Amino acid sequence: MTVPLNLPLAQSAVDRDYLQRDDPDLFDHLWENPQTRVLAMFEGEVLLKEAPQSEGEVALPELRLLPIDAVPSAQLRVYLGKTTVAQGDEPAGTPVVLAVLGQNSANQVEADSANWHGLRKTGAGLSARDAGLYAQALAIANFHQNHTFCPRCGMPTTVAQGGWKRTCYSDGTDIFPRTDPAIIVSVIDDQDRILLGSQGVWEENRWSILAGFVEPGESLTAAVIREIYEEAGVHIHEVEYLGSQAWPFPYSLMMGFTAKLDPVAGQQQIVPDGMEIEKLRWFTREEIAAERAHLILPGKLTIARHIIDRWFGGDIDGI
Repeated sequence: MTVPLNLPLAQSAVDRDYLQRDDPDLFDHLWENPQTRVLAMFEGEVLLKEAPQSEGEVALPELRLLPIDAVPSAQLRVYLGKTTVAQGDEPAGTPVVLAVLGQNSANQVEADSANWHGLRKTGAGLSARDAGLYAQALAIANFHQNHTFCPRCGMPTTVAQGGWKRTCYSDGTDIFPRTDPAIIVSVIDDQDRILLGSQGVWEENRWSILAGFVEPGESLTAAVIREIYEEAGVHIHEVEYLGSQAWPFPYSLMMGFTAKLDPVAGQQQIVPDGMEIEKLRWFTREEIAAERAHLILPGKLTIARHIIDRWFGGDIDGI
């Protein structure tokens, strides 16, 4: 039986309210609504509420949503939708607008650069509302940053449809946000060991399971089998889907799998490809436990970490 993964960025409590995106006066209407809140973003970083000060209380990240008049100007505005749950002072149904800021506006909103946070490493623990808003906002901001010019003719593009489309000034080509599908896989051998790899650009003793992008015209299962063979030189079978979550770096969808070494292929020697993967190693649970103080494993925001913990049988940090 597949054990479901509790993935941080698979959560959402946002109604994207897509029918409103075609309203030509959308932002005028949003700015007239006193309940509208703004998620300010500067260079991919956001503001968080102050952590609780009570002794023994665990401080979890929580997005700081701002009233309209607290954000003087923005380089880009995107309507993210309405929240579906109440949180703090914001009731369910709160409209939220992403505001991507330049340096001057960011300084006016929050002058202390230490208060701007990138959540790739520290975002585990976000509520369903905040996880959905963060993943959506960062992915759409990255889309706009990378599509300011038309891919057909090279002319500038303009923002339309509430921030969910760009249109070429010259030929009218519509450019919509894209999502890049990627697979990530725990490979298990007949001794119930897990295969971890290390990239050459990583620091010493950083390990993770293997991953790669789905190529054009390829199924997910085919991508899993191909990527493992390309990166580790082994054949696998019994590919099992585990779950997926957004990975807005820049705008991927990470789909997690587990698979087993194929016994039909006989004795197989793992061989790193030397380009993406520099080192490969089989780990037992006992070795993970014994070496945990020195191992650098994926952060808890990642699907990789949740898949590794699933194989291990619990939170590795709890040992």
